[in-house]
Amino acid sequence: MVALCESEILRLATLKNLIEVLKLNNQYGCPEVDGPDAMKRVQSCEAAVFLVCEINGKAVGLIRGVYDGSRALIHQLSVHPEYQERDIGRALVKEIAKEFRRRGAPSVSATVTERSLGFWKRVGFERVPVFLTLAYPIEKVLETPTTKV
Repeated sequence: MVALCESEILRLATLKNLIEVLKLNNQYGCPEVDGPDAMKRVQSCEAAVFLVCEINGKAVGLIRGVYDGSRALIHQLSVHPEYQERDIGRALVKEIAKEFRRRGAPSVSATVTERSLGFWKRVGFERVPVFLTLAYPIEKVLETPTTKV
């Protein structure tokens, strides 16, 4: 645990914390990926790292990422709107980066939106000419006919 000030604590998150913050921030729109069952599966994965920021016992921010032995990736950062602009996001990014470095990661990437890019640049990330693609639901890939090259 790391104390930001007397009432703010960064620590490993519980499943309850994850669900609380995602609901508060309206980031619960895709239950197959962000819902309680999905979070249970991710939390049981040894590569996953979940941290939460608590203020006076209330979970107000979380960060979720994974280090697979080669690459570290932050999948999600969420800070309740009432608690933004208080360096909670920055503290969560710094703590997960410390954990990834402890596990041996030489770098860290993040899944970001255009809207959040400014924040990520302020905390040391740079935009690179690589982007994320998505097949959701996964059946889009599974049902695509295989063609010979």
